Amino acid sequence: MNKAVPGNSEAQRSYAVDGHRIAAPPLAPGLYLVATPIGNLGDITLRALATLAGADVIACEDTRVTSVLLRHFGIRAQLVAYHDHNAARQRPRLLAALADDRAVALVSDAGTPLVSDPGYRLAVEARVGGHAVVPVPGASAVLAALVASGLPSDSFMFAGFPPVKSGPRVKRFAALAAVPATLVFFESPQRLAASLSDMAAAFGGERPASIARELTKAFETVRRGNLAELAAALAGEAPPKGEVVVVVGPPLVAAVSEADADRVLRSLLDTRSASAAAAEAAALTGRPRRDLYRRALLIKGEGDAGRG
Repeated sequence: MNKAVPGNSEAQRSYAVDGHRIAAPPLAPGLYLVATPIGNLGDITLRALATLAGADVIACEDTRVTSVLLRHFGIRAQLVAYHDHNAARQRPRLLAALADDRAVALVSDAGTPLVSDPGYRLAVEARVGGHAVVPVPGASAVLAALVASGLPSDSFMFAGFPPVKSGPRVKRFAALAAVPATLVFFESPQRLAASLSDMAAAFGGERPASIARELTKAFETVRRGNLAELAAALAGEAPPKGEVVVVVGPPLVAAVSEADADRVLRSLLDTRSASAAAAEAAALTGRPRRDLYRRALLIKGEGDAGRG
């Protein structure tokens, strides 16, 4: 094995949970993509702990960040920094470790590796070299923000970080405007207000969205509204603290007439409550749920009066 990449000794291969030390089983050679918590250390999986403890070497973005996680679970591991600035130099060393039949674990500072981090190139070259590439799933800011948003999750697209400058950012948003899916973006707190304003211009101010901040942490917040409302609110505030994920709902369907919406509601009310019928009709017609709920109550009232 390349001496620049140290390895764990057999005596180090264990981890601690609630004060109990647990031996980590041997790992087959390969590259292990290990998801780590995005804030709450309790979100680590037992499989992730066993993989980190059993790996010959752990490649991470920032050794200081990963050391906090490892100390918390009593893992004494050899860490190698692997990030944008040293990837070209460090990648051959990690590939050499794989060629020596070592188990290499790759982690990002938080969440799932390869999502907006330099691990993608390492994973590609490991596969090309014939090495096993093994996902060890767990926490993901993308999925956490999506499910907390209240927006459709049956079809979604992770669109990464928008461009830094407004011109390219608007072009990027315009290219995504017609994608028939919920869009998920990472954004820096300092650019959030400007980015929301550009989103409102490109996607339309009425498009529903949410802003998730500090997910899984003590000050987790999720703000919901349409893009125009969120852009106006953020324009008058100081940049938020912490990591931010923006979720934008899919394009709104074309306007449906009141008569057509009534027909949809009447059909749904045969088998659903007024609330459930209004929610489904809103998704089908694009009309406001509150308006449809009021109309559903009137329709049910008419039916009840006719039976009386």
